[in-house]
This record gives sequence, structure tokens and C-alpha cells, in this order.
Amino acid sequence: MLPQEIIRKKRDGGTLSAEEIQFFVKGITDGSVTEGQISALAMAVFFRGMELDERVALTLAMRDSGSVLDWSELNGPVVDKHSTGGVGDNTSLMLAPALAACGAFVPMISGRGLGHTGGTLDKFDSIPGYITQPDNALFRKVTREVGCAVIGQTADLAPADKRFYGIRDVTATVESIHLITASILSKKLAAGLQGLVLDVKSGSGAFMPTHQESIELAKSLVTVANGAGVKTAALITDMNEPLATAAGNAIEMKNAVQFLTGDAIDPRNWEITVALCAEMLLIGGVVASRDEGTEKIEDAFRSGRAAEKFAEMVAALGGPTDCIENMEDYLKLAPMVVDIYAEKAGLVEAIDTREVGIAVVELGGGRIRAADPIDHSVGFDGLAGLGQPVDSNTPIARVYANSDDQVTRATARIRAAYRIGEAGTQSRTIYDIIDQ
Repeated sequence: MLPQEIIRKKRDGGTLSAEEIQFFVKGITDGSVTEGQISALAMAVFFRGMELDERVALTLAMRDSGSVLDWSELNGPVVDKHSTGGVGDNTSLMLAPALAACGAFVPMISGRGLGHTGGTLDKFDSIPGYITQPDNALFRKVTREVGCAVIGQTADLAPADKRFYGIRDVTATVESIHLITASILSKKLAAGLQGLVLDVKSGSGAFMPTHQESIELAKSLVTVANGAGVKTAALITDMNEPLATAAGNAIEMKNAVQFLTGDAIDPRNWEITVALCAEMLLIGGVVASRDEGTEKIEDAFRSGRAAEKFAEMVAALGGPTDCIENMEDYLKLAPMVVDIYAEKAGLVEAIDTREVGIAVVELGGGRIRAADPIDHSVGFDGLAGLGQPVDSNTPIARVYANSDDQVTRATARIRAAYRIGEAGTQSRTIYDIIDQ
């Protein structure tokens, strides 16, 4: 087979066989398929799509490009969650330790920032010493002993997706339902899960901006994952405004620690995090109903057990042992801190949430090229939500930057992202649950 002929076939609307997909994925893994050929196939799939059998074949081929973990020795359900990406979406940081506090095991293989969205790994990289890419032995040890480990793809886990993921980020091929499905599920299936819950975002900051597209993605994920033998459900959640009031790597980590300690909890973030956890406990068989799951997970947060598990995980993966108590010493924020005010007083009517994410990237908190370094210190907090009143004393955001020029550009972009008027609106947080 020739890679260019496979690209041609998909470009012309053909259906790829499992053998053709396996051949191409093997080339992604061993380097025999070039970056240009990978981006060409990604663009062809973006425009032509994939049938269900193609999606399953691509998912399984990328899963099988490396090791597939076996957790049969664990005395509890092995579950995980994945978000399709948003702005201020730091739920994974609180969710994994909370579930561990409830008796579930969460071997979470996460990604880096993609397009305008932040990446869980980039947030954990803001903690000095934290090993985001341990070997499988350490990954297994921490998962077994602590109950959770949030890491990135090692060389052994879905290596084809790791390369494909980085190329999609910089070739405008992120927003493909079929590529997103295979990318997410190849990593999750490689982790040896028994249950999976997807947080599928909808709105101005999502990769799937319309509700219908979000439903299509959720159904694709749930159908393919259940077809591969992993019990899976999806929540359709709102991304018409940042989920947390923070956007940026160290800033979102600080926000998560404040959530875990109860010092500051964003209400929308609480609602989604608790709902995701409750669904995961239900899928894992820890509870018999969503209501029971909600009660159990809320107790894990309010009792402080989730915060304790977070601290244990950070220390076990090389981070400081006192990250909760001395957070300010470890999470370094950019030195220039400037409030951003709207140009007129009123209520927040709409937010172009994608533009808020782009503003973080422009500050250096995201990538323009796959190999770009990340500045973990920059970003925003105090982000105003829909319906919130703002005026000359109440900013729409606070920027953390390293130069006057960064402040000027961030101010202009954030002001452009916010529409201020007289009729403040509020959106629902959770739209739907899809479990079949």
C-alpha cells in the first residue's frame, strides 16, 4: 500500500478498509508516513468524514499502536472522564481525586492544549517536579496506591495518536467529529477502562459550537466506545462562557486548589464536576443512582478527602508534598496584573469564549506550533460570566502578563470577546445525558 493512495481514496469520498487504516496508523507510529501525509489525511477526513466502521478501525488501530493496560488486580472500578475541550475547563484536576476518595480508580491519560482550549497536562506542568509522563510502572503504582494518576501519553500508550494529535493542533483539523472520536477513545481504551464518561462541550468556546454538532459527537463517542466494550455515557455541557472564572495554566491550577479546599468555588464548575463524578460512580457500579452518586461525591469534596487525595497524587508523581498548604510558593504567576474593564457599564449579554481562549494562547499560554513551549504563568482570572453586571469599578477580567504589549493586546481581545448590554442572559450548565 501507499500512503498517498489512501489519502487519495479518502479525498475522493471513499471508505477506507480496516487494513488501509491499520497500514496508515502503523506509518504514523514508525515514522514511515510523513507529517505532510498525516495532515493531508486529516484534512481529507475533515471534509469527507468516516463511516462508523472506519471510526472503530481508526480507534482500535491507534489503541493497539502501543501497550494496552490491564487493571484486573485492582479492587474497584476503573473509570475515567474526558472533556472535548473548552476554556477554563479544569474539572479533571478536582474530579480524579474526588473519585479516588469514593473508592474508584482513575488512571487518567490526558492531553495538552489543543487549538484555543487549555490542556490538563499543561496545567499540571505548572506544578514544579510533577511528572506528567511517567513510565508505566510509576503510573500503575500511583494509580494502585493513591487511586488516581493524571498523566500524559507515554511512549507506550497510543503513540500513533500522540503524533496525530500534535499535527491536528496546528493544521486546522481539530474540529472533526470523527478524528476527535478516535483520538479520545484510543487513549481511553489503551488505559484499560471499565467505564468512561465524556463531557461534550457546546457553545462559543467548544470545538462543536452548535448543540446539534455536540449531540452528534456525543453519540459518535458513546456508540464507538460501547461497541469496543467500554460502558460509556456523555454529558452535553455549556461552553458559551468560561467554565471556571480562570483561564491559563497555573491560574487554573490555583483555581482548582481553591475549589478543593473550599476557599473559592465557581458554581457552574461545581455543578458540572459533581454531575460528571456522579455519572462515573454510577457507571462504575459504586452507587445505584445518580442522586446517591451526587451525595457521595459532594461529601468527598466537603469533607476534604478529595483535597487529601489530590495532595497524595501530586507528591507521588514527583511534586511537592505541601502543594495544598503552600500553593502560592509553587504556582508562579506573571508579574504584571491588570484589571480589564468593559468600555461601557451594563450586563454581560454574550461572550465569544473561543476568543478568550485565543487570548491565553496569544499571551504564550498555548501553542501556535506543536513544538512551542508554554508560559504557565500567564492568563486571566476574575472572568465575568453571563448576566453579570460590570462597570468602571467591576472588571470583566484580570490579566496576568509579562509586558505592557501583552497587556494591551489582551485587553483589546477580551473587550472584543464580551458584549455588554442591558439584557443579561444566562445559559444552562448541563443540557443532556446520552448513555446509549
